[in-house]
Amino acid sequence: MEKIIIDTSVFVGHFFGNSTTESFNKFLSLAGKVKGYRFYMPPSVLEELKKFAEESDIDNEALTELKIKAPKKHELKIPAFLLYDLVADMRKRTDKGLRLAERAVRSDGKIDEIIKFLRANYREAMREGIIDSKEDVDLLLLAKELKGILVTADKGLTYWAQELGIPTLIPEELKNRLVDVTC
Repeated sequence: MEKIIIDTSVFVGHFFGNSTTESFNKFLSLAGKVKGYRFYMPPSVLEELKKFAEESDIDNEALTELKIKAPKKHELKIPAFLLYDLVADMRKRTDKGLRLAERAVRSDGKIDEIIKFLRANYREAMREGIIDSKEDVDLLLLAKELKGILVTADKGLTYWAQELGIPTLIPEELKNRLVDVTC
């Protein structure tokens, strides 16, 4: 039985439907029809998903197709290089953020333009391509614990999963697998 760990980005990205809620419900419907897969999501990720989806419109009966499981945070071991690389990456990002702030302060644009520039570029420098939430950590740890496949559209999560030897799928690949099996 293949273990698939699902990230919120699969549904927020509308890979299975036109809205987050529709995407989630269509996924659950497909998951209920397929054999050979077991789908998991950490509780923190389900709570995150509920912020984007209309909770009252989620098919609670179909929700049973998704196993909600927290990773064993106190029992899992992760390689020290992860912490080392994460700290090195954060230092590089902090320096880049500082250079962006200095550039913004030295510019002679209007304050609204400066703030807009700084927000857009600072966010990209600090958050793109990195694990930046407890939900991301829960997904990595659960995928490692279960020796599962992580499905995400998040490039940072994909990078760190691959660094830890965790197989990944992009949402389109999962959708294709499920549609092929159910057709």
